[in-house]
Amino acid sequence: MTATPPPDRPHLLETPLDALGALVRERVVIDGREFVIERPADYDHLLNHPMVRSAFMTDEYLPYWADLWPAARMLAKAVAKETFPPGTAALEIGCGLGLPGVVALSRGLRVTFSDYDATALHFAAANARRNGFADFELLPMDWRFPQAGRRWPLILASDLIYELRNVEPLVGLIESLLDPAGECLLTDTDRVPSHALRARLAERGLPFTATPAKAGDPTGRRDKGTLYRIRHPENER
Repeated sequence: MTATPPPDRPHLLETPLDALGALVRERVVIDGREFVIERPADYDHLLNHPMVRSAFMTDEYLPYWADLWPAARMLAKAVAKETFPPGTAALEIGCGLGLPGVVALSRGLRVTFSDYDATALHFAAANARRNGFADFELLPMDWRFPQAGRRWPLILASDLIYELRNVEPLVGLIESLLDPAGECLLTDTDRVPSHALRARLAERGLPFTATPAKAGDPTGRRDKGTLYRIRHPENER
């Protein structure tokens, strides 16, 4: 089967509400604090919708935003344990349901949730408000085409390198949007493309460290992964 060629322009879309099915509210405990995250009850239910099928044929799109992935829990745990200057501006890319960004809001950060699916942004905003936060921004963005003109001192990303084709644009986004004095926190469950990520970061001169990360869910499942701390090359000069 021939792979779908990469798009030549940003691909913004909106998963129809009638594709979602039933919703559930999950209570997520991060570093001793409870957060409530609403999400579709059955991710697989979305896959049968005609819009989702059409979007997959166009760009291999799948509504990954609709599930609460282990790497998002790992990133949320990392954010909860970090010390940030008050009011630090953070960009969560591919935010999905927004758990890491919501935890960042609880730490006093100014968060911009970004995703290329408007329905994901709707859920991230609703989850932020559900947990008592209203001071945030929403940014429709296909992270393969980062918007120039603004840089962030903190970029948050989780589970974005599930396919090899995502590595190059992700590294490019970090180069384009990370403030020279900033840091990107990225978590991944050690998928195969993580080897390509490390190689590409090294090739582009982006200093990084990689440390083990873990996360659990209400079923008792425990997942292992890696937390990457990525800095801008100018930060090393």
